[in-house]
Parts: sequence; C-alpha cells; structure tokens
Amino acid sequence: MADRPADGGERLRRLVQQHAETSALLGVGFVPCYGDAGGSVVAEVKPVDALGARARADRPEESGLGEEIVRDGSDPLPDQRSTSDGSASDGLTSVGSKFEALEALRVRYAADEPHAGFETAHTSIVFGEGDPEARLMFVGEAPGADEDRVGRPFVGKSGQLLDKMIVAMGLSRESVYIANVLKTRPPGNRTPTIEEARLCAPYLYEQIRIVGPEVIVTLGKSAGQLLLGNSSSMGAMRGTWAAFPPSAPLVPVDAGFPSIAVMPTYHPAYLLRSYTADNRAAVWSDLKQVMDRLGLPG
Repeated sequence: MADRPADGGERLRRLVQQHAETSALLGVGFVPCYGDAGGSVVAEVKPVDALGARARADRPEESGLGEEIVRDGSDPLPDQRSTSDGSASDGLTSVGSKFEALEALRVRYAADEPHAGFETAHTSIVFGEGDPEARLMFVGEAPGADEDRVGRPFVGKSGQLLDKMIVAMGLSRESVYIANVLKTRPPGNRTPTIEEARLCAPYLYEQIRIVGPEVIVTLGKSAGQLLLGNSSSMGAMRGTWAAFPPSAPLVPVDAGFPSIAVMPTYHPAYLLRSYTADNRAAVWSDLKQVMDRLGLPG
C-alpha cells in the first residue's frame, strides 16, 4: 500500500461512519465499502469527485472577489449578448465570472433590501453558498436563528442533516450550491408567506440563472410552491419530477430562462420533527432519483 498521511485512515473511518449514520437516518439498509479483497483501505474517498462531468477551472482567491463591485456600488451583472448563432449569452463562461456575478447580485440584494417590505427578525443576510458551477442546487425556505447568527444557509440541526444527506449521495457540501427563497430570517422561524416569496423571488431566480444547475432540489413546501408555481401540498409535490420555470409561475420569469429539472422533497427540519421510517424512505427515494438523473453512483 502506498504511503499516506498518518491521519488518512482516521479520516476515511469518519467518512464511512458518516455514511452509515446517514443511511440509518434515511432508512437505507446499506453503506458503501472502500477497500481491497482483504478489507484494507486502498484509497481515500473524495465525494466531490462523484460530480465528474463538469470540469472546473482554477479559482481566483476568494478574498479578492467583488472588491471593485463593493467599492463603487455599481450593478455589474453581465448583460445578455447574442452569439453568432443568435442564442443568448450572459457571459458566465468561467468559475471566476460566476463568482463575481453572484457577489454582484449579493451586493445588489443588500442595496435593494426587498426584505424591507415585510417583517423580519434578521441580523444577517444569508445569501447562499457553494460551487458556482454546481450541477445540483438545493433551495430551502428561509434562514433560521443559527443561519442568521453566522450568515450562512443550513448550519443548524436541519443543516447538519442536509450535510449528511449530501454525503449519502456521494457528494460534498462544497460541490453543490445552497440557497433559500428568503435571504433574511422571518420572526419565530415561521414559514415564508407568498408575498415575502414574491418580493425575494427575483434574486433567487438570478442565483439559479447564474449557477445554471442541471437539477434543483426544493426543500419544503414554500420553496416547492414558488419554483413549481402551484399551491399543492408537500406530499403531492414530492417524488415527482417537475421543471422550472413552470408554465404559470407565481412570480414572472424572464423570457428564455432555460428549463431545469426540479425534485421537491421534505425539508430536513420537517424530517427531524416527523422522524418516521416512511418519511426517511420518501426523502431517500427522492434523492435516489436525483442521483440517477445526474449519473451519480448508487
């Protein structure tokens, strides 16, 4: 066996244990094994590699992104330009330009303050995070108290469960993009209203357009209703493929927006509250459909 850092085996042990714990949480009766015929470890696992198909260019230093945008307060989102074949091009052809576009959108959101139009109990704007070229995007409902405190999406108990769900899919948090419909915490962590979603939807739509995922997983009823343009129950939406934008969106979508496959599923917070074998199996079934669609190993 090739030499490796002394902590490599311990790191792999923790990863396999996390797979096992997540499988138990979701009602899955198997866990992946990594080793040779004798059971010894031969390679470290890197879940992000499972994404495969989308190559990633070298990324600029995060500390330098958006400095000019913040400094002059302009709105530098790339204009749509026509390509030689007449199709629309938004200039988002590299990881760096997508980072910059997302940062510009964050600055624009902070300046526009759409949350000023409704009651909010926030101290931080929780905009979104992850790979700007992610093939998979998760969209939740709104930040909670933990997310508001640190300014990042899905970091509380439901976020910890989401992390385990992502790892169970063979991915890592860094390889997906995570956002919410609302970017600020509602009072008492309540569910966003239709009016709140309407005010904040254009910024989420722009996040989706910039990232350009192949699949969106909506987490919870309000996220599913917004992106699917309906008022269905969570039970009626989950488990069935849909598309964004829908034919009749609740909030207008720019013409020419590319169609993206959507899989609605239960919010991790709901799963923690209603921790039944049926609910765990339902979520895992939804995630398995996403894995199959993206060609991820089961």
